[in-house]
Amino acid sequence: MRFRHPDGSVVHLAYCTNVHPAETLDGVLAQLRDHCEPVRKRLGRDRLGIGLWLAKDAARALVTDPAALRGLRTELDRRGLEVVTLNGFPYEGFGAEEVKYRVYKPDWTDPERLSHTTDLARLLAALLPDDVTEGTISTLPLAWRTPFDTTHADAARTALTALAQRLDALAELTGKSIRVGLEPEPGCIVETTGDAIAHLTAIGHDRIGVCVDTCHLATSFEDPRTALDALAAAGIPVVKSQLSAALHAEHPHLPGVREALAAFDEPRFLHQTRTRTAAGLRGTDDLGESLAGDALPETAPWRAHFHVPLHAAPAPPLTSTLPVLKETLAHLVGGPGPRTRHLEVETYTWQALPPALRPRSRPQLADGIAAELTLARDLLTDLGLKELP
Repeated sequence: MRFRHPDGSVVHLAYCTNVHPAETLDGVLAQLRDHCEPVRKRLGRDRLGIGLWLAKDAARALVTDPAALRGLRTELDRRGLEVVTLNGFPYEGFGAEEVKYRVYKPDWTDPERLSHTTDLARLLAALLPDDVTEGTISTLPLAWRTPFDTTHADAARTALTALAQRLDALAELTGKSIRVGLEPEPGCIVETTGDAIAHLTAIGHDRIGVCVDTCHLATSFEDPRTALDALAAAGIPVVKSQLSAALHAEHPHLPGVREALAAFDEPRFLHQTRTRTAAGLRGTDDLGESLAGDALPETAPWRAHFHVPLHAAPAPPLTSTLPVLKETLAHLVGGPGPRTRHLEVETYTWQALPPALRPRSRPQLADGIAAELTLARDLLTDLGLKELP
């Protein structure tokens, strides 16, 4: 979906296909048929943006077979879909029964991460619509926090510098500008905006910036205006933003609240949980750890890294951090000019929701994704952007 900002520029809104498990090119093509096109039709749109996730095997098949890449581009066009952004964070196995810490491998200390991201950039340059010259890719925030020392930091910095040089060369070759954004996430080396500034300042290249995920921002209790102003002051670009909402528990000491939270403690993904204390942020790597004992103080609200549907906050006594998303979006695109032009709804946890809340069929999932995009569209038009055909 495209929107005209009051300054005349175009802002793109997509939904991320990592909600649909697919490791192979055949799986990706099936996604377009079974999920993406039905969502587009529910929205009554001739064209829908998708934030494509290409796992290792799918990406490699496209890189090594130009005919397959042309076929994917043709299939996107045929189904009324367009791609301006890729989710390059998960490498493989994102649809496995247990993902947890494996999602952070390979990290930016491993040459395979550089190779894979380079492949994604080349593919995106070929998949961009003819009238679009800028593409974006989100990637993991360097690495999980352990183990990571100065040797690891040097290796990651060297890899990202090499990536920036390759992106420069790609732009010269194709005329397409591809930028990559580190996605701060709780528990990682780059957990907060401040961490991103510290690491990216050392790289100092405008093709490498930040992907602001509003669930992660909220989980870390960051103030949107403060975070975005700090990035701007440091000259770090917001390459893209993922519109997502975290799980919020206002009174975690109450038995009913803990029981409600326990329903979201599931075995597939990590749900890092945070709370604020006088001494600073306290947290656990997973929601179950928080509920198991006294790992976290209960005197202030908890937030958990669980991407809950934007349009459907959990039932009381829980809620979501949708207000943080709204405030972030206002600062990103509600001013005289957009701070980013690529927005992506990224609720990948539909099948990890408590059983009663999960979609039980493809049509139900398509309905849910369409409802999220409708909410995002309404937020953008309320900020003065005009939806384009």
